[in-house]
Amino acid sequence: MIISRTPYRISFLGGGTDYHTWYQTHGAAVLSTTINHYCYLQCRMLPPFFEHKTRVAWSRVEEVASNADIQHPAVRAVLEYLNIHQGVEISHQGDLPARSGLGSSSAFTVGLLNTMYALRGMMSSKRELACEAIHIERDILKENVGVQDQIATAFGGLNKIVISSDGNFDVTPIVMPPGRMQELHDHLLLFFTGVSRTASDIAGDQIKSIPQKARELHLMHSMVEDATNILASHQDISLFGEMLHESWQLKRQISDKIAPSFIDEIYAKARAAGAIGGKLLGAGGGGFMLFFVKPEDKPRVCDALSNLLLVPFEFENSGSKIIFYDQTQYSQMAITRRDYVHLRKQELAQVEPLNRERLRKLLAVEEPVMA
Repeated sequence: MIISRTPYRISFLGGGTDYHTWYQTHGAAVLSTTINHYCYLQCRMLPPFFEHKTRVAWSRVEEVASNADIQHPAVRAVLEYLNIHQGVEISHQGDLPARSGLGSSSAFTVGLLNTMYALRGMMSSKRELACEAIHIERDILKENVGVQDQIATAFGGLNKIVISSDGNFDVTPIVMPPGRMQELHDHLLLFFTGVSRTASDIAGDQIKSIPQKARELHLMHSMVEDATNILASHQDISLFGEMLHESWQLKRQISDKIAPSFIDEIYAKARAAGAIGGKLLGAGGGGFMLFFVKPEDKPRVCDALSNLLLVPFEFENSGSKIIFYDQTQYSQMAITRRDYVHLRKQELAQVEPLNRERLRKLLAVEEPVMA
């Protein structure tokens, strides 16, 4: 049995610059943190006592005779990518709703890669997990995704992520004066709007609009460095909240699908009650909203948004990790004993060696990019 734990993330600034159609020409920068709400994945080789070969439990339960029959796209893609043809059992639990702007889909892919590599007896670096999760989601599954979520959830912590046009990236932890991290935390409120959405659909619209939104994206990129400098100094931390507000006004101009009218109403209520700034997390359309509020004004903002679910959280810095490892192997003799043959109804799958080189940089997307 192997269990991985991968955190969800909150993106403060720079989201939208991390799509390949932008960063492969201009580079990108994102400021984000992971929080103490997690995606858990439990995996093991499935003993040969069942009619099904593989069992996957997520929002539904799949019992299939072949891994190619698995409906969950990330599970099917990861098993194929790692050449895992043996029967496995995979179970997912998440602390917060999926498709809600906290990078849950990427946390799932990162955590599954981490777990399945461990099932193969292989350790993974955080950089390898991030790069291969991006490859799975963007290049194999052809989803409209950026690259910040996979990096953030793999590495963990409050970081400035800088992505180069050649696919290399740096993850720099934000070093702050004593007490500054707690001060930042004390100014944040996280609410769930109750609306989940498919980020890939909204992101596709954003990607199409990128050629016409260069000014906004350049400004959003540059604000990451300014915000980092505020956190790393003794400046009034309210300036960080003002930057969140300014960045949100820029981001919502990129696509009219980012901020539906009900999101604008929530944001206006929070601002009227004392919020300095805030944003809708993720690609847009719904999910979680983050607000920057002075501690003394938090009760008024909570009252104004009493119809929404307030979600307490703390910062975390561990990233994706294996929290339980007990790799019980079933011997060939046990699997092929004569009295098990009628249960298996299949040939014994051999473990194939994985000899390819691990990914440590982002692969280029082979399509025309912006000039």
